[in-house]
Amino acid sequence: MNRRTVTRSSYAGILAMLALAVGACSSTKSSTDTTAAASAETTVAAATETTGAPTETTIAPAAPATTAAAAATGDKVTLSYFTFSAAPDHLKDLDAIVKAFEAKNPNISIDVKTAAYADYFTALQTQVAGKNAPDTFELNYENSVTYARSGALLDLTDKGIDPARYYPLALKGFNDGGKQYGLPATFSDVVLIYNKTLFDKAGISYPTAAWTWKDEQAAAEKLTDLKAGVYGHLQPVSFFEFYKALAQSGGQFFGADAKAAFNSAEGIEAATWLTSKPGKTMPSLTDIAGTPDFDTALFKSGKLAMWHNGIWQFSGLKDSGVDFDVVVEPGNKVKANAVFMNAAVASATTAHPVEAAKWIAFLTGSQTTVETRLASSWELPAVNDSAAFAAYLAVKPPANRKAVFEALDNVALPPVIERQQEMQDIVGKALESIVSDGVSAKDALDRAVTEVNALLP
Repeated sequence: MNRRTVTRSSYAGILAMLALAVGACSSTKSSTDTTAAASAETTVAAATETTGAPTETTIAPAAPATTAAAAATGDKVTLSYFTFSAAPDHLKDLDAIVKAFEAKNPNISIDVKTAAYADYFTALQTQVAGKNAPDTFELNYENSVTYARSGALLDLTDKGIDPARYYPLALKGFNDGGKQYGLPATFSDVVLIYNKTLFDKAGISYPTAAWTWKDEQAAAEKLTDLKAGVYGHLQPVSFFEFYKALAQSGGQFFGADAKAAFNSAEGIEAATWLTSKPGKTMPSLTDIAGTPDFDTALFKSGKLAMWHNGIWQFSGLKDSGVDFDVVVEPGNKVKANAVFMNAAVASATTAHPVEAAKWIAFLTGSQTTVETRLASSWELPAVNDSAAFAAYLAVKPPANRKAVFEALDNVALPPVIERQQEMQDIVGKALESIVSDGVSAKDALDRAVTEVNALLP
């Protein structure tokens, strides 16, 4: 395929979407947006077709778990676990999972440490580099390959993992070179969250899955009331939104020659879409950057009509008093939706590999975890359990919760390279220079393409 969007026929097989999320993942990658129920032997050459990722690596099937995996010694041990997704809204949920695990494994205690997503990977990198890595920790798709190939992760292949518990292609999202370096813990996607009250007051029909960028922008202009501090929409000016907007415009992040190609006409269109809104129909970048959780507070205050954000926001909005619903994000030339996937991993240097494997297996696949995550809308567990997802759909609000799965009909995979964070920073700074410094989209992207290509092997 020419773009990083893969169309799938229906969300009826809710878990098939995880195939989505992982099937195409496995280039220099690890998991976030996935696509297509591909064969278990998909290669990153195929993933490159759908994701635009530049490196080619064969995705080998995960080795079967050994039935005679080593058991814990019975000695009392304490495992550290470092996470970004639990705080601040799901610490009680994580604590419930920890307590259930410790009750079943009285010789193992879990010491939880958390950090905000913005600070997490810097802290983790510092700990790993200082040879003080946590025993177990959370990794997202974009960063997992870097850690796996640096030798920082424990190979879980022969640690008694039950692969049948996970959707097969989801499991393969964290398999590199035939070694299972992580267990898929969650997936989530981005939808358009909207304030029904503001739409009603403005006499505007609610967004539909058929909307395009033009429809969103037209509504945002009518809904914006700067004197009242009300904004029509908010979409972050970021790497993650850019690669998605690029896919929505029919463009590719990496070309057929595996070089960066996002300075195309489609890339310029995507960059212009993102950077033309701040200070007009959405808050300025200065306002957003100057206040922690600015977007969340703005939506909860009833002064933001449309918000491009993830399903992880549902639990926090439930008791906000805002009458909200969700819909699949508007596209441009095509639909393309971002899916994010996280895994639980263990450090290669942990002194307790057996116990670590047991903990992350429980954390990702136990019935306690599944029920806890679904009940609290703490993203979605990556398990092969369609009945559990049926129950998730029944939870309100939002009323249109099925949009979470409809978004999986057209998934845009994030481009992933080993020097991932540097690439993300380059693109992010290029976009900011358009808004803050008046640099043309073409010049900003031309420079960014040159800098990203310099990162490639």
